[in-house]
Amino acid sequence: MANIVKKIQRDAGGVITDETRAKLKDELGDVLWYISACADELGLTLDEIAAYNVNKLAKRHGR
Repeated sequence: MANIVKKIQRDAGGVITDETRAKLKDELGDVLWYISACADELGLTLDEIAAYNVNKLAKRHGR
């Protein structure tokens, strides 16, 4: 995933082609599956994780 993003910036001037978009979509699907599996193993929901992160970022922004 990071290599795809790096190449978008380095080689394509930040332009995302349809082919690159498809590659990123595939990679994001894999990442989402791994996150979901980890959350399930920890007894957490993705909603819980998202809410926690929003609160964390809100506190950080308030500093």
